[in-house]
Amino acid sequence: MKILGGQYKGLNIDTSKITSYRPTQARVRKSIFDILTPFTYSNVLDLYSGSGILGFESASRGAESITFVEIDHKAINLLIKNKNKFSNHIFHIVKKRSTAFLNNTDENYDLIFADPPYGNMDYMELMNICIEKLAKNGKLILEMRNNDFSFAGAIVKHYGETKIILYTKK
Repeated sequence: MKILGGQYKGLNIDTSKITSYRPTQARVRKSIFDILTPFTYSNVLDLYSGSGILGFESASRGAESITFVEIDHKAINLLIKNKNKFSNHIFHIVKKRSTAFLNNTDENYDLIFADPPYGNMDYMELMNICIEKLAKNGKLILEMRNNDFSFAGAIVKHYGETKIILYTKK
């Protein structure tokens, strides 16, 4: 997978077919980051990180601090390997379930990505707890399988079988 824009455009992010994550497709990533332009988010949280592509793309575009939260040890090893390709960024890699992390942090973030495994997920609960952790004017980007879920005040984008919910905290 390659970084699509910013200082590290074209940089390869190592992935593995033997991990349990499902990376965000390049066309969906491009659309998300086009929406986030101009990119003014300093403190980024990448929940259910998997490959970390959303966090690394944020670093390439100017984010100073990125926190990756992932439970899979193989994905954690790849995050550690990939973070070494970057300089002048603060990366925190947390091996924990995303909801447990959210329930135990007092940090506020300018931008939160949440890309949980497709399936049985309480999206309303996830949205609400993420919104609590957003700084004023912060954005939440939630990726899911195309379904009937909606959230008041959010923008919804569809990309084939993928749905993106974009919420800005006022």
